[in-house]
Amino acid sequence: MSVEEWHAKAGPWARARLPDDQELDVVVTGRTRATDGTWWYECEAILPARHEAADGTTKTMGAPTPISVAATDITQIPGEDYSAVPTNGAVAGRQWVLEKLHQYNEDDPSRRLHRRDCWQVKGEHERITTEDAVERLARRAAAVCDVCRPDRALRR
Repeated sequence: MSVEEWHAKAGPWARARLPDDQELDVVVTGRTRATDGTWWYECEAILPARHEAADGTTKTMGAPTPISVAATDITQIPGEDYSAVPTNGAVAGRQWVLEKLHQYNEDDPSRRLHRRDCWQVKGEHERITTEDAVERLARRAAAVCDVCRPDRALRR
């Protein structure tokens, strides 16, 4: 299949910067947020592959090859529509992390609140909305991380 045929059938195209600083046009098939909060584009690079026909003749054809590219290394191409690209891991408003703590005493908090990008989050945790974070702080239902200090950002 030619690049033109792929372009007509596939999703939007983007320009990917590879680890060695080469650039390659790729088909965007999805966006994913990793556990650490970074965004990745799932793509297909159309790379050359040998195709052998039934009569034994061979020729080079384009073959889609899945690759993942950090969002910081993707440049959208003007005129391409990215609105239908499947997006995984994006939950609107879930900018806060609630870390599960081991309780040594009954009065100790069972959770600690962090900013989404805090490097102190360890072990079992969940993402929560801003409203839930504010409510938990108001009830003192969560301890506050003393490194990222989410309470400062959540003051209202």
